[in-house]
Amino acid sequence: MAKFSSLTIMKFKPLSNHLFIEPMEEEKTTKSGIVIPDTAEKEKPIRGKVLAVGPGKASDKGERIPMSVKVGDVVLFKKYGPDEIEIDGKKYLVGDEDDVLAIVE
Repeated sequence: MAKFSSLTIMKFKPLSNHLFIEPMEEEKTTKSGIVIPDTAEKEKPIRGKVLAVGPGKASDKGERIPMSVKVGDVVLFKKYGPDEIEIDGKKYLVGDEDDVLAIVE
């Protein structure tokens, strides 16, 4: 996992179809108040907020294919898709648009 200082977070500009995502904590307690331990969790999609997006992937003809997600979108993404980086002790994810499964509305 790469580590950076807080000054560099403002300098991230994803390239191609890459995204910079802030993972959101999932609820670890059921409605009835039962706490779910980390060891009991299944491999399920994870939610996160998109902080930065690239310009989109280039087609074979050199034209940009626009991104489907935008800054501020809350997305579901594959657990093992994006790469994890750490900035001042906080974890972020950098991945491809293909890692995103859905936009949460």
